[in-house]
Order: sequence, then C-alpha cells, then structure tokens
Amino acid sequence: MKWQFEDRTTQGKFVVIVDDPSLQGHGLFNGKKEMVNTFVFNPGNEQKVTIDNIIYTMPGDTILPLVANQTFHFEEPENLVAWQFNRDFYCIADHDAEVGCVGFLFYGIQHPFFIRLSPDEKKCISLIREQCIEDMEIKDGIQGEMLRTLLKRLIINITRIAKQQTDQYRQCGGDRMDIIRRFNLLLEVHFRTRHEVQFYAQTMNKSPKTLTNLFGLCNYPSPSELIRRRIILEAKRYLYFTDKSAKEVADALGFTSTAHFSRFFKAGTGMNFSAGKVLA
Repeated sequence: MKWQFEDRTTQGKFVVIVDDPSLQGHGLFNGKKEMVNTFVFNPGNEQKVTIDNIIYTMPGDTILPLVANQTFHFEEPENLVAWQFNRDFYCIADHDAEVGCVGFLFYGIQHPFFIRLSPDEKKCISLIREQCIEDMEIKDGIQGEMLRTLLKRLIINITRIAKQQTDQYRQCGGDRMDIIRRFNLLLEVHFRTRHEVQFYAQTMNKSPKTLTNLFGLCNYPSPSELIRRRIILEAKRYLYFTDKSAKEVADALGFTSTAHFSRFFKAGTGMNFSAGKVLA
C-alpha cells in the first residue's frame, strides 16, 4: 500500500510504501527528473536487490539508503517498507546541520550501505512507520510539518545507528569525518566538471596534501580515487541506461576528448566503452 503527501504550493512530496510490489527506482536517465531519496527497510528475510545493474543481497532487519540517480529493484518488494521524499519536502543538504547524513548516508563512498538494526532499533523504526501512516490520514494545516518532523526523526535515528557501525567514525571522530562528508557532497555537485583534487581542497580551504593525509588517517580511499570512482559510476549509468555515444558521455562528464575518456573508462573498468555498449 502507498500513502502520499503532496504540498502543491511548494511541490514537496513525501511517500510511505508498505508491502507494495511497485517499489522500484528508475534513476534520472529513464525520463524521471525528480530528485527523490529513498530509505528501504527490510523487516523480514534477506533478499536480492539490483542497484545500477549489480545484484546485492540485502540482509533482513536492515535499512538501505538510496538516492535519485540510482536505478533499483528488489526481489520481493512486497515484503519491504520504504520512505521517499523530494528536496522540496525536505532538503538534506540544507538541513545537514540538523541530521548530518549528507556525504555519509547519501552521496557517501559506501555503496550499498546496509545498516543493521538491533531488535530495539527495529521497534523504533517500525514505530516511526506507524506514526507516519497515522499522520498521512490526518488532513489539516500542520500535516506537512508533522510528517517532516517524523522524517527528520527517521533520518537522525538511521544516521546515529550507521555511525556506530562505521569504523572510521569510531576511530577518527566526528570532526575529521565531517571533512570527508563535505568532500563527498562537493564531489557529487562538481564531479562532471572538476576532476582535480586541487579544486576540492581549495574550496574547503585546505591543501591537497592535507586532504589526502586526512583521508589516509581515517582509512578512506584518497580524494583522487573517490573522484575516479564517482566518474566511472556515472559513466556506467550512461552505458547501461542511455543510448549516448562515448563522445556524448565524454562531453557530459567534462573530458576534453573522447580518446581521453575511453582510456580513463578502460583503465577503470577493464573494458572499452563501445564494447560495453553492445553488451548493455
């Protein structure tokens, strides 16, 4: 079943989906331009999920954050719970000081991020689900604000649980990890046009060496490696879900020549973009 709140004034949209076989994500390359973030809660047994053409196993009693540009479908969507919201309903970037999830739950380097829930944590998430459904039925002037409060509570709870399960947060502390989170968000905004660590370091008022050293101290891949991975990920999405040529993808991802992009793609994936196009 699906419950939906929509504010026609702001275009804000919030959806709660329970045991509905229609749950899936189409990505931005399949004609849907709306930026919708998703939390998927699996309260039952493990099942397969396909994200951007790669199959993973989602364990039971876990939550999976997904972003708008990811294409996904589940083996048994009718056994899942999901919350979906667009930026007009709740912008996680604008409210990052409140929820601290940008560049960590969303736009982080851990894909996919299956967040395990203890029995008590599962009860807490299930309670938020029930409260959301109850408020979906109450049509009054404060309905939107009540639902935003519940969504914010959900995000904060999931973020706290996820941080407890992340070695880097336990070892490095919040201040260092906040720098990495900020880098991840900047990368998501600029990766199509800025491929050099120098740009991100300057934007963050740090030197490239300082940034690289900090990432090393937290046992994270280097900034240059994260840039490379993000570009490759987007190139694969173009490969799997569009008909764009290598030249068109090279232009979209900020490469000065198709040849440069082709060498970059082959070094990162082990295959030629044109050959992958045929297989896709």
